Amino acid sequence: MTKEIERAGVPIVQVTNLTKIAEGIGSNRILRGNSVLHVFGDPSLPKKNEVAYRKNAVKKALKMLEEVPEEGKSVIEEI
Repeated sequence: MTKEIERAGVPIVQVTNLTKIAEGIGSNRILRGNSVLHVFGDPSLPKKNEVAYRKNAVKKALKMLEEVPEEGKSVIEEI
């Protein structure tokens, strides 16, 4: 689905901890999430810290949307 959205001209960041799969299907922008169950969070953190963790993840994803990856290459970043 990621590639089809990109082909339509809409930039997208795929947030997943399964980065090899995302890279294998050709996703351009990949943000490595925490875990399969908590991609955008970390329930082991105190509430205040988890909110900061989530805000940081969203900011990173938005920053990745500003960049244009080279054709055929994936950009992979960590939260």
